[in-house]
Amino acid sequence: QVQLVESGGGLVQAGGSLRLSCTASGIIVSFNTMGWYRQAPGKQRELVATITTDGSTNYADSVKGRFTISRDNVNYTVWLQMNSLKPEDTAVYYCDYRGGLGHYWGQGTQVTVSS
Repeated sequence: QVQLVESGGGLVQAGGSLRLSCTASGIIVSFNTMGWYRQAPGKQRELVATITTDGSTNYADSVKGRFTISRDNVNYTVWLQMNSLKPEDTAVYYCDYRGGLGHYWGQGTQVTVSS
């Protein structure tokens, strides 16, 4: 069992920045992938960015060049630095952990970008 605790969401004007964090606890597999997905009202949940234990990253095309994902393998924490935010980035952002046969989601944190 893995628990994910997220923080850092909020309200920001277009062009602004926010930093999300997520810390995992519980039974952590040595090689895992952590990341962020988001879900806007009326839309399906979509990938934002992921990062593996060895630092390999994957980004949605819509956030490339604006968002940066990073992680701390000692404290099982992943961050999402979001710059140049746009109104279309407004969504609930969910932390995601995948390791071994386990797949877990955080509770979600709201990000709202005003125009």
